[in-house]
Amino acid sequence: MSRWRPPSPSSTAIITRDGFEKLKSELDHLWHTLRPEVVKALAAAAAEGDRSENAEYTYRKKQLGEIDRRVRYLSKRIPSLKVAEGAPADKDTVFFGAVIELENVDSGETLRYRIVGPDETNAKLGWISIDSPMARAAMKKKLDDEFEAELPAGRTRFAITGVAYE
Repeated sequence: MSRWRPPSPSSTAIITRDGFEKLKSELDHLWHTLRPEVVKALAAAAAEGDRSENAEYTYRKKQLGEIDRRVRYLSKRIPSLKVAEGAPADKDTVFFGAVIELENVDSGETLRYRIVGPDETNAKLGWISIDSPMARAAMKKKLDDEFEAELPAGRTRFAITGVAYE
């Protein structure tokens, strides 16, 4: 039995200016602030003696591994990202960065989403990835257009009631 898995589909390498700056500041914080603190704590825990039963040492080693993993990811991801600047010429059409208001045609429920890059999605804020089924279905639709999206609950119809760019 093999452990081979097919590679996951790569996410779209596009991001907003704010998202790009947040990723850069996260990398800077991890590398220049958090990692040195953890390394010092790890050295202090290692100096206490027997490492096999030293919970602090084990915890700090895991913490350092997590920080290094995130730093490696960000160091590779940040240079590959393309920052989307400004709003498009046609502001009634859904493109990357749009804040869209949708109405579920069947239930009448109103939804509001912002289409952002996969690195900056946030469900609480209503920020959805450009790679999500909803965003892909809404892309290049105009105000008052209807479209269908394949969601986990099944195929759903939506009408675009608002498009704005921040």
